[in-house]
Amino acid sequence: MSPASAGEGGAPGALLAPLLADPSRSAVLTDVDGVLAPIAERPEQAAVPDEARAALAELSGRYGLVGCVSGRRAAEARELVGLDGIAYAGNHGLELLAPGAAEPRLDAGLGEAEGAARAFLDGLDGEALDAAGLRREDKAAIQALHWRGAADEAAAEARAREVAGAAAGSGLEPRWGRKVLELRPAGAGGKDAAVTALLDGGGLRAAIYAGDDRTDLDAFRRLRELRAAGSLDAAVCVGVVSTEGPPQIAEQADLTVEGPPGWLAVLHALAG
Repeated sequence: MSPASAGEGGAPGALLAPLLADPSRSAVLTDVDGVLAPIAERPEQAAVPDEARAALAELSGRYGLVGCVSGRRAAEARELVGLDGIAYAGNHGLELLAPGAAEPRLDAGLGEAEGAARAFLDGLDGEALDAAGLRREDKAAIQALHWRGAADEAAAEARAREVAGAAAGSGLEPRWGRKVLELRPAGAGGKDAAVTALLDGGGLRAAIYAGDDRTDLDAFRRLRELRAAGSLDAAVCVGVVSTEGPPQIAEQADLTVEGPPGWLAVLHALAG
């Protein structure tokens, strides 16, 4: 596939035409970190620009669904984005927070495995992980190890790969992101499941999804499966590219843009 590209001037009209033709039956779905918000050294330092927040708010009044699909907890993603009136799939699909809801709905597939990743990391030497430059983030069912900003990022990543091997041997599913390893219960969640849950039963016929990392490839795949099955008439996968992002994002996208400013230009184009 040779994806089209769009700079700050907007996206190719043919890709967006099905959504613009019938916004009430179309969905706008977006990752948060690296797509809406520039990547920060630590997750708590991330911020969604006011212009991006305003663009999503405008679209939420016209489109059948506007939603964020994030590796963050759903409530944390909503706090970061700052909009209560849109949907959030958090923890890579393990949590679904409907517009205006007080609490997220958890993936029914978790069951007794909800604490497996936390128990695994609790069994490791925390001081040794710290010494290796790995910072732990507790996201309940998902546990993350970050090494962005470590004194020796290469050595920290090597240690993370050792942890990933041990976790896989313990029945967990290691997933890699931009300078982060996430450990999750096998067979639960995923951004593909998040997309399915968000679109289910809404009568939507077109969808666009923007992502920048490996986990977003699952969402790309699911959108195309839904289109192939006839559940969607149109599906647009937008790769938000960067120097540290995986090359598969550009390779598997229908449209590529440069960083959050490029995706913001697409949001403005969707506003017509």
